[in-house]
Formats: sequence, C-alpha cells, structure tokens
Amino acid sequence: MAIEVDTKDCTALSDAEMEEMADITAEGPNSVDVGLINKQVEAWVLATQARENGKLKGFAFCTLERIGGTPSVLIGLASVKRTSKRDAVLRAMITDKLRRAVLAFPDEDVLIGSRFNDPAGFEAYKNLTDVVPRPGHKASGEERAWGRRLVKRFGISATSYDDRGFRVKGDGSVPCVFDHESLKPEKIDADVVAFFQPLDPPAGDVLIAFGWAMAEELEKLA
Repeated sequence: MAIEVDTKDCTALSDAEMEEMADITAEGPNSVDVGLINKQVEAWVLATQARENGKLKGFAFCTLERIGGTPSVLIGLASVKRTSKRDAVLRAMITDKLRRAVLAFPDEDVLIGSRFNDPAGFEAYKNLTDVVPRPGHKASGEERAWGRRLVKRFGISATSYDDRGFRVKGDGSVPCVFDHESLKPEKIDADVVAFFQPLDPPAGDVLIAFGWAMAEELEKLA
C-alpha cells in the first residue's frame, strides 16, 4: 500500500487526528499529549500527515514563510511511527514539503530548518545542501546568525542557546523536535552522532539544524 501524504491548515485538524498524532509520539522517546498538540495547532500554519491504508504513520507541523526575505520551510513538532516503512514515510513527508516550497518560492533556494535531539533526525536532511552543522565544517558568521534567527522564530530564549554548537539547553519541558528513528543507526556518521552527545534529551536539550533546498533541485518536483 502506497504512502499517502496530505497537508492542510492546522485549524482544519479534527480532535481525532490530534489524538492520532499524540498516539504516534507515545511510541518513541518524545511523547507528547493532546494538550501540546493543540498548542502546535495554534503555533503553526500547516500540518502534514502521512497515511497508509488510512492509518497515520507520520506527521509534521510546519510553515512556509520568509525570514528576512529568505524563503524558508520551518518544521516544528514532527514524528514518524516506528514501523519497517518509516524511511519511506519520512521521504514522503519531506518531498511533500519541498513540492510546496517550489510552488511558494519558484526559482529560489529555500532554507529548511528544524530541531532535533537524536542524530537519526538528520535523515530528513539527506537531500539538502550545506546542512549546518555538518562534519568537518566550521560555521560562518552568517550561518551562526541563521541559527539565532531560527532560535528566535522557534520561540526559544536566546540565553539558553550556544550559537557555536547550535545547541539549546532545555528547561525540563518536552521539546517539540523532529522525532525519527533510523532503520540503520549503525550507518549514521559518527561525527553527526557527536553533535548530539552533549545533549540531555530528558531535560529538553535540542540541536538547531538547517540546510538548503536548491532551486535547480526543487524544479524537478514542480
């Protein structure tokens, strides 16, 4: 059965859909309740859902906007159900977002940004360019500035943010991260894993990461 992806306005989500989302997160280490899901409905514009045979397999809250004039797709709370097809679900959701990006911002490079507390989440950025942070790369001043912009947009206190390590110190609350578990964790780059070693996920620590979807690649999805 094919993965079916649908993106709608957050305000169009039903109570049943939000309960399904909460149920998916309960299977992983970043469990949230319906109350927090409701807050995401208020904080974000769009909600993407991936289903197989009518059953929810993944979701992501997001918005398409310009930050300082730069086209951006920001991904908030997201989770992929722990099944043998979770890689396909992840790809389907990201592809949907990239298609929307090229329709909203034709002929432009688009920044994709989110928060993670596990290296497996970086699989969402597999086809992006100039991901920050990335192994062997020293972030430029402009890239560090982008980290600060995203921190502000995510509503995170600047005082809790390390703009050199792109890490946010949590306050004990549940973080709204992009939650995904890799099917092949042994193949994750050890240097990517190292980015996350200083984090304390139960305390709410997260890593801010972003990359670029280039216009010439987006055109292929139009």
